[in-house]
Amino acid sequence: MLQQVAIRSEQAVALREATTAASDFARASKSAATRRAYQTDAADFTAWCKRHGLKPLPASVDTIAAYLASLASSGLKSSTITRRCAGIRYLHRMAGYDPPTSSEAIKAVLAGVRRSLGTAVTRKAPATAEAIRTMLQDMPEDLRGLRDRALLLLGFSGALRRSDLVALDISDLEETAEGLHVRIRCSKTDQEGAGDFVSIPHGSRLRPVAAVKVWLEAAGITAGPIFRSIKKGGLVTPERL
Repeated sequence: MLQQVAIRSEQAVALREATTAASDFARASKSAATRRAYQTDAADFTAWCKRHGLKPLPASVDTIAAYLASLASSGLKSSTITRRCAGIRYLHRMAGYDPPTSSEAIKAVLAGVRRSLGTAVTRKAPATAEAIRTMLQDMPEDLRGLRDRALLLLGFSGALRRSDLVALDISDLEETAEGLHVRIRCSKTDQEGAGDFVSIPHGSRLRPVAAVKVWLEAAGITAGPIFRSIKKGGLVTPERL
């Protein structure tokens, strides 16, 4: 009898561990930034439902439609409203409910929102070589200036995102005859972490490779993060930006 109880207890523990692991894998299907955005959107929806005495989970199609309409009336962009709907969908899926957002009624509301508010995206103007040169002229020759110079030039030459740059380690750089071979381990467009490689030429004017080498030598960095915080007094910390 005691042996059977022990077996059942072990099975229960194994089931709990498997359930926890499944939840961890489910959360890992989205990036941390995406999960934070969904959590914010879900919290806004839940608060709206509470104010109006409505049930947020599982929510009815009419409740979600009314919520989306209220967002449109408040002046939010259609892209933000679409993301809020995605957050509600994620909230229901993680709770084990079929997302009401998949209904034709909700799709019709979103289509109407996009038609009414438009879907134009305001894009940031890309930095040009001339703009980069102007930025470099005002940079000091201290450690911060050397770091920021290397940061700007490497990012510009490789068309890298801020998140790509701050995630770089020394082990991600491979010096070649042509310049640098940079390994991007995981980026916004590579959520599975398969990785990618970017070639950075030496260059004759901006010289990004030289800027990176000067920064690393001046900071005494031989391993770990490339771009790090600098404290007052010029102390380079082990922490990445």
